Amino acid sequence: MISPPVIARIPIVYEDGEALVINKPAGLPVDPPRNGGTCLEDYFEGLKLGFHRRPVAVHRLDTDTSGCLLLARNPKAVKRFAQAFQDRLVGKRYLGIIAGELEQTEGTIDMPLGKVSSAEKGWRMVHDPDGKPSVTHWKVAATHGGNTLIEFRPETGRTHQIRIHAEAGLGRPLLGDPVYGPEHGKSIGARRTMLHAAAISVERVNKPAIEGIAPMPDDFIDLGFADG
Repeated sequence: MISPPVIARIPIVYEDGEALVINKPAGLPVDPPRNGGTCLEDYFEGLKLGFHRRPVAVHRLDTDTSGCLLLARNPKAVKRFAQAFQDRLVGKRYLGIIAGELEQTEGTIDMPLGKVSSAEKGWRMVHDPDGKPSVTHWKVAATHGGNTLIEFRPETGRTHQIRIHAEAGLGRPLLGDPVYGPEHGKSIGARRTMLHAAAISVERVNKPAIEGIAPMPDDFIDLGFADG
């Protein structure tokens, strides 16, 4: 068996008998890429941490997105956490960077989304009045160097929800976004889509809530934004 290439050790920001929350590095896909290559699953053996079973990712983050990802450590936990997502008992906090400043400092984007596909542009999400309900709360966290740091708290978990809500709802795509950004994301100072899953919480019956917090990534700090 070929060992996965060494990136940095994947940080664990929460651990107990049924859950791990890791700080997924930007650029590492959760699932195996169609064209092959390293993915998070290649590291699950090392994330067993003495358990017999490999952990299972309960949800997904885009390849470019860094930050908190919940892993279940046994089959019962997989079912419980999947139900928690369905029942909206999971709180998620993201940080994203856009170019320029906004007139408002906070708000809610209530915009149903649908998927479209074309030979020229591939697939992407769009505002679709007949699509799936999608709600994101947002507020300005900081501004620096002509960019704005936005805190996003999604109520729903649609594919690319924050990315398309930033572009179509705020009128400002995330820096570096290759699908929804200007000129296919060739933004100054961004080598990837600037989105970070900063925190996740999961309510549990008769147990303390799972609480994971992933520190501000270096490329956010390089653009002048401080952690916290």
